[in-house]
Amino acid sequence: MKRPSFPPSRKSLSSQTHELRAELCSTPTDFHYPTPPPALHNRIPPANYSLRSSGRSPERKMKQYHKLTAVLCLVWMATILYGEMLAFWMPSLFSCSWPDRSPSPIGRKVSANDDYVRIAVLTDPQLMDRTSHPTLPKSLLGVAQFYTDIYMRRAFFASVLPMKPHVILFLGDYFDGGPELSDAEWQDSMHRLKHVFDLDAKTRDRNVPVFFIPGNHDIGYSSINSHNSEVVRRYEKEFGSRNFWFAIGKVEFIAVDAQTLDGNAISDITSSAWKFVKNVSEGNDLMPKILLTHIPLYRPDNTYCGPHRKSPIINQVLVLSGHDHDQCTVLHDSKSGPVREHTVGTISWQQGNLYPSFMLLSVADNSTGPSFSITEEAVKAHLCFLPIQTHIYIWYIVLFNLTILALLLWPMKGVNFEKYLNFIAACLRPYSILFKGGPKEKTDDENCEYEMVWDAEGSMHLVKKAILIPTSVPADDYAVMERGNAVMRPAAKTTTPPPEAEFPPEVDSKSSARNSRSKTKIAVQRVVRATRMVMVIAAVNGSLYMMLLFKDTSIDQ
Repeated sequence: MKRPSFPPSRKSLSSQTHELRAELCSTPTDFHYPTPPPALHNRIPPANYSLRSSGRSPERKMKQYHKLTAVLCLVWMATILYGEMLAFWMPSLFSCSWPDRSPSPIGRKVSANDDYVRIAVLTDPQLMDRTSHPTLPKSLLGVAQFYTDIYMRRAFFASVLPMKPHVILFLGDYFDGGPELSDAEWQDSMHRLKHVFDLDAKTRDRNVPVFFIPGNHDIGYSSINSHNSEVVRRYEKEFGSRNFWFAIGKVEFIAVDAQTLDGNAISDITSSAWKFVKNVSEGNDLMPKILLTHIPLYRPDNTYCGPHRKSPIINQVLVLSGHDHDQCTVLHDSKSGPVREHTVGTISWQQGNLYPSFMLLSVADNSTGPSFSITEEAVKAHLCFLPIQTHIYIWYIVLFNLTILALLLWPMKGVNFEKYLNFIAACLRPYSILFKGGPKEKTDDENCEYEMVWDAEGSMHLVKKAILIPTSVPADDYAVMERGNAVMRPAAKTTTPPPEAEFPPEVDSKSSARNSRSKTKIAVQRVVRATRMVMVIAAVNGSLYMMLLFKDTSIDQ
């Protein structure tokens, strides 16, 4: 008889389970866990990974500022080159030409014409001195004198001399306070005038004669020079006679000291001036004459001065007490017919005229060419304008402000210009259909289909049949999902307990202070970075500006 088998005891089962667990949990020494696949291994972030590394690195941000600084440097270089040099080349290259010929094409040099003698007419440089701004400090007055003188020097060397004139004629007012200056101040102003217009020896070495007539700011009116003969004496010592005449080609030029004509007839200065006028009037009348006077002739009020007049019409009485720095062209009636008068504007940008100018005269030569009997044919005039220095300085100020704003407000990530260009192109794309002229596409048949229908005669017709578009039902109302014949319906909504009352979180004063400190830190960083970039731009363009100043201060032609 077999012995019945009994299940193992609880003790034996527990011991077997413990042994099995120990065997499973034990790990051999040569066992290695499998490495993850490459795809998963590459997704493991590095040890120094942080969430802030998703933005642009500081190096890339600095590259954006370096690019911006380079662009601003180029803009400033182009601006300085134009304002300090190229603008003064424009009259001789493009906008101005001698009136005896048509304007030359771009790049063509001025060629000599034997039929005419060419004269450059300049007036009213009126060099600034202590009488110009009595309340201005001496240092600021020196700065104003420097920039006024260098403008006229650039205009003379870059705009007037490249026209290759045969004669240069000055119409007075070389100083601002000539009668009030002492001998030392007069000599200092005279030295500046010779430096600005190169009157020492170089101009005369070019065989270009220069003529001067006095102005009211040089010797004053008869009420001054009649009592102070020293003023007239030192003028005649430097510039020569005040009343004279000379002939150029077929034309006589008569220079008259108009300041002394209204004085007392007993005065030697006034009587000598009237005697000169009388002698010239009794001379040869066959040659046309040009009167040279600093003070314009009388003209009635509201006289039209031509299109080149830049200031509004003023009372002529005020002009008689001073000089006119504006351009004016007037016709005067005379016994021999109308006489045209040209009043040339000042060559300085500090004498109340935003549009400085000079004039070119072409006078018929007597050695060659046809015989001219009419003054308009014997003498031709053309007015030339110089750069508007005030507008150039205003643009410097505007560009400086734009530079500061760009460096302070430029985005950290830069500006994606391609994005804006694509946006503009997308906005303009619908309007391109108007210029293409092609057939318009139909858009009303997108949700329709056609059905063929035959009538009683057997003809086929297409009938538009609308397509029913199912409307979407919100999932909150009901949601039905079908599979075969089974229908699954949403479960009944369960009631949720009312939400607990929410209280506003407590404001952390430390976090708000930290945010304010971070904003202040960003602002300070932007200011420091902008200051550094401005210093770089100033270092590059400041050297260029100073080089141009020194070049024009010591021009050696």
